[in-house]
Amino acid sequence: MSQTEDRLHALGLQLPAPLQMPPGVNLPFPWVRVLGRRALISGHGPTNADGSLAAPLGKVGAEVTLAQAQAAARLTGLAILGSLQRELGTLDRITAWVRVFGMVNSAPGFQRQPAVINGFTDLIIEVFGAERGAHARSAVGMAELPFNIPVEIEGEVEID
Repeated sequence: MSQTEDRLHALGLQLPAPLQMPPGVNLPFPWVRVLGRRALISGHGPTNADGSLAAPLGKVGAEVTLAQAQAAARLTGLAILGSLQRELGTLDRITAWVRVFGMVNSAPGFQRQPAVINGFTDLIIEVFGAERGAHARSAVGMAELPFNIPVEIEGEVEID
């Protein structure tokens, strides 16, 4: 096991299986695209260990609470780590998290998007440490997200 996988194991975390696409859905792009020393990460949502979409679904501030949305952001982080591990072979290739763009399916008036995406950021820093895990970040509200997921996150990492 790699050092990062050892850290995940020590934290009691498991990376989920690849996303099980809903019937009739085809997404013609890679989840991770490697270009030189960069790995660009397509938007991911929260998934269960088996790769199914994680509940609850809906708008944060209406059907989904702040705490549930933070947990969804954490699950989204695990989904991203799973995609990175499958593409890179090992998460130890990640030398730095560069940037993260967090999108929150927000009910009208909900303005705590940064607090939601903290669920993702806290996970990354917990797994990679402050030096490798620190990243530039945006957190914005969206009127809708695919499949009614509460959170979608994309980003970029530097790799060796």
